[in-house]
Amino acid sequence: MNIDSNTKIADILSQYPWVLDELTKISERFKMAKTPMGKMMLKKATIADMSKKSGVDEGTLISKLNELIKTHERK
Repeated sequence: MNIDSNTKIADILSQYPWVLDELTKISERFKMAKTPMGKMMLKKATIADMSKKSGVDEGTLISKLNELIKTHERK
């Protein structure tokens, strides 16, 4: 999967559902993603949206997500 600013979080989670549990490794601000309200927001949110809401730079967020996915696939 090619992740960029316009990638929907729901698309990432449909392919890699475990990412939801790993988001706090990127930033503690992503704890909210596991709440009912957070899960609802993630259905429509893009990487750009998530970056704005969390204050985590888009490039950093994309890089960290790709790193988590690669690490998980190696297991």
